[in-house]
Amino acid sequence: MAITYNNLYLDIRRQLRAEGAEAATLEARELVCFGTGKTREQFQRDGGLYASPELERRVRELVERRLAGEPVAYLIGEWEFYGMPLDISREVLIPRPDTEVLAEQAIRFCETLESCRVLDLCAGSGCVGLAVAAQVSQSRAVLGEWSDGALRICRQNIRRNNLTGRVVPVKMDARSLPDRGLGEFDCIICNPPYIPTADIETLDGSVRDYEPRMALDGGPDGLAFYRDITEKWRDSLTAGGRLYFEVGIGQADQVLRIMRSRGFGDIQIVKDLRDIPRVVFGTICKEI
Repeated sequence: MAITYNNLYLDIRRQLRAEGAEAATLEARELVCFGTGKTREQFQRDGGLYASPELERRVRELVERRLAGEPVAYLIGEWEFYGMPLDISREVLIPRPDTEVLAEQAIRFCETLESCRVLDLCAGSGCVGLAVAAQVSQSRAVLGEWSDGALRICRQNIRRNNLTGRVVPVKMDARSLPDRGLGEFDCIICNPPYIPTADIETLDGSVRDYEPRMALDGGPDGLAFYRDITEKWRDSLTAGGRLYFEVGIGQADQVLRIMRSRGFGDIQIVKDLRDIPRVVFGTICKEI
């Protein structure tokens, strides 16, 4: 029986909700749009029209893969973060709403500076550094990544968001001393791997089986990257510069202590929309 685009969307949304998908409305819309080749605007305009059996079959095949655990962002090859469209592949983590808190805090700081040089370390898709560059016109950003696949996605997202003149991707190892040629930054932002190694197998299958392990594994206690970055990258900050971290559940106080032990001051913890401590940041003071 023929089905309209809108009824197809509603049917898929019901399926996703029945399976416990938290973002069923968003996911259903994205799957229908991608499977039928329509933009969101075209989907709204054509909602009362009938989908061809071929298009319906394509959409339902995508839904089957989603219900089997494959994340929608990987199915459609893109996702949105801080209002920006981003290319996404299985080489990078899928940007999450919680990480927008990290971007928001860095944006607020950078807006107070006349000019701002920003490093997004462990950049992944580049979502945080790109958000800062897009929102703060006086900023210049470097997207630092070790993975060649992630750097490829960074380059695509720089072009997609028309930020080629102000954002550059650079291969770098967050756990090693930085190349002196990088210079200093007013702001370093980092959403590092922070899942304890032994906990990775307990994660939801949509994360464990699809997202890149190297972007998840934070070492035995999940804090390896925080220790290395605060020790090895602190001198890459200008006097008064700030280091911003996203942290996992229950890690904020530990990361605060790590930062304090490395000479950071005015350390603050910021909660996300679920009232979970999500961002820890501190300021570096250097003798002039």
